[in-house]
Amino acid sequence: MRAAFDIGGTFTDFVLQGPDGTRTLKIPTSQPDPAEAVLAGFQRLLEESGLSADAIEGVLHGTTVATNAIIERKGAKTALITTRGFRDIVLIGRQKRYETYDLYMNKPAPLVRRRDIFELDERMAFDGAVLAALDDASLAAIVDGIVEGGYEAVAVALLHAYANPAHERAVRDGIAARAPDMLVSLSSDVSPKFREYERTSTTVANSYIKPAVTRYLGHLQGALGAQGFRNDLFIMQSNGGLVSPDFAREYPIRIVESGPAAGVLMCGDVAAEEGADQVLTFDMGGTTAKLGAIDDGVPAIMPSFEVDPIHYKAGSGLPISLPAVELLEIGAGGGSIARTEMGIVQVGPESAGADPGPICYGNGGTAPTVTDANLVLGYLNPDYFNGGAMGLDRAGAEAGIMRDVGDPLGLPLGEAAWGIHTVANSNMERAMRIVSLERGRDPRRYAMVAFGGAGPLHAARLARALGVPQVIVPHGAGVGSAFGLLQAEPRIDVSQTKVMTLSGDAASEISTIYAELETQARGDLERLGMAGEPAWSRFAYMRYAGQGYEVRTDLPDGPVDAAFVAAAEEMFHAGYERLYRYRDAEAAIEAVDWYLVASLPRRGFVGVNGISVAGGSARPAARRRAYFPESGGYTETQVLDRAGLAAGEAIDGPALIEETDSTTVVLPGDRAAISPRGHLVIEIGGN
Repeated sequence: MRAAFDIGGTFTDFVLQGPDGTRTLKIPTSQPDPAEAVLAGFQRLLEESGLSADAIEGVLHGTTVATNAIIERKGAKTALITTRGFRDIVLIGRQKRYETYDLYMNKPAPLVRRRDIFELDERMAFDGAVLAALDDASLAAIVDGIVEGGYEAVAVALLHAYANPAHERAVRDGIAARAPDMLVSLSSDVSPKFREYERTSTTVANSYIKPAVTRYLGHLQGALGAQGFRNDLFIMQSNGGLVSPDFAREYPIRIVESGPAAGVLMCGDVAAEEGADQVLTFDMGGTTAKLGAIDDGVPAIMPSFEVDPIHYKAGSGLPISLPAVELLEIGAGGGSIARTEMGIVQVGPESAGADPGPICYGNGGTAPTVTDANLVLGYLNPDYFNGGAMGLDRAGAEAGIMRDVGDPLGLPLGEAAWGIHTVANSNMERAMRIVSLERGRDPRRYAMVAFGGAGPLHAARLARALGVPQVIVPHGAGVGSAFGLLQAEPRIDVSQTKVMTLSGDAASEISTIYAELETQARGDLERLGMAGEPAWSRFAYMRYAGQGYEVRTDLPDGPVDAAFVAAAEEMFHAGYERLYRYRDAEAAIEAVDWYLVASLPRRGFVGVNGISVAGGSARPAARRRAYFPESGGYTETQVLDRAGLAAGEAIDGPALIEETDSTTVVLPGDRAAISPRGHLVIEIGGN
């Protein structure tokens, strides 16, 4: 028996997996303390299942607490210690402009002010040689300033610390002697890679969110313990792996994309069950939409990512030099607020959240949202929202839309609501084009897996706009990220920067690198408290000598010898040619960053096709008016309960397919059917 929960900005999703099937639950996120909703949700699931808390063997959690702390700038007062002469590195950043011709372009705002940055007398060379010894008097003065300044956390990012961490560790010891309770992050531990700005930014972010994550996890563990839960709690990382709360406290930057990453894992398993290797993932919740990709059956992993980008532009966010599932997150969800500006409908990124929420929730919300528009358009059932747990106020939604959108623009109610819906779709289409076309993916060759409470409702139109031929709505789509948590495995990624030219002579040095990385990984796995021999995989980022950017290259298994190096070279050439349609067999190849991944087998894994939802029965088919411009506006539309659909039964659009946690819209001209694996598959355009 295992449980998973994912805390979103609007709803908290639960899945309880047991021998008699799987129960799901979706309740509004509690603010300001999300743990209240967590405890209430677990209590309800246990009562419905007739279980006690000690029957749950493990709890898996995805959270946005780290992301929100950075985006909202609500982290700790943080000090940064750096090498003398490098005080301004996080302020200067990179000179590359994400908007070439924008005279008013804003740079990513750093998490520390200049007054919070302290310069230390010391210096390491690029190869780890000590150029200037650490000055004890300089360190003592800095520690005094930090203690007197009332800082909650300290980031230490010294020049070339990835090559030799001795000085950073001496700084940590010096702080501990004076302020033993101070939370300290070392760049050589957090991100031991070259490129000073990215490494420093990552370390600062880790310190900035460390107190908040520490408090949050402590409170959560205490609350679960008070409820009787005594077994393992695991947290989802940005790379799709699980870690212990202790590990997450030490490296909270690794859980920044925690919840969204779980959803992509779920999409990978669904795609495999349906025989799709190339997949675009679409997760639309109450606050944001998250878009990702699966290439050749494997979720795309980035070596680094950005937090809080401006207008989705590369280089506009805070760089985080850690691996993460490839995702683009935008402010487009059911709770995104609609308004008019200069005669144009605007939607998001501001959200009504869970409190007060959309107008139709009846909790005091006054601003019209995408959910209000979808209700007015007839896509949502006011008597069966969230399985009937919430009644929706259609009259209130209609009044709000007319007041803020319809009347200012001179539009009737249906057209005003359709305008909100369309603008939200356009925002998500633009983001999906970045994930697909701008990153070398042809959407016509990809299927789309749609999930989240609002994803299945918008997916068909998004797919049609992009030319995606097929949409898959998995079982339990509304709580898809929680399902993804159940499919994750404990995983540790370790890396090291070591620039070298590949040759047969390099085998010995590469072998030493991986021996050191394995020792580090095994130490981290011990901290997880997980038994068993891990599965190992190796990869590196490589380039042709003289280039400034690298290509990920998977490395062969087995001993590291001359044959290993030759195979690695060919794998790089092939990967480079696949990306750029070019190879240079005569050019020297440089390897820059070396990675080792250790993963442990999933415990009690149940594939998505093996999931059954306990309780409930299918409701009879019905009809209601819903807005489809293709059919001339409001149209009498068939409404079906997904629980009552048999495998292979064809459904021609327009149609609305309801389940407890989401509603799927099938457009006129599209055809949907339940696959033998239990997923709803929509052929766009009836193909």
